Amino acid sequence: MNPIDLKFHKEHDWVYVDGDVGVFGITDYAQKSLGDIVYVELPEEGAELRADEPYAEIESVKAVSDVFAPASGVVVEANQRAVEAPEVLNSSPYEDGWLVKVRLSDLGELDGLMSYEQYEEMLAELG
Repeated sequence: MNPIDLKFHKEHDWVYVDGDVGVFGITDYAQKSLGDIVYVELPEEGAELRADEPYAEIESVKAVSDVFAPASGVVVEANQRAVEAPEVLNSSPYEDGWLVKVRLSDLGELDGLMSYEQYEEMLAELG
């Protein structure tokens, strides 16, 4: 996925929208900040996610971090490759390292997310 086609959450998470399904993941900035990722815990299929609330956990050599949902919905698929080979989040955060696919319950929530350009501006402000 090209980052230009994604929407971004302030907690360094992204969503790619295809109809009423969103694919969630963490940004390149997030994976670099975390360092080498060694463990990923994802929700089960059918789990309900709420925008701005943690839905997954990522453990790196540096820390354990919550992953925040950029939008609300029900998990329709979890990326088992990310669970079995968590380093894929470091090597391919926008392609193979996606985390979950979610049937979105409120497409209006997407309006509150940042475009790629807005996210890049936020990162520039962070230094």
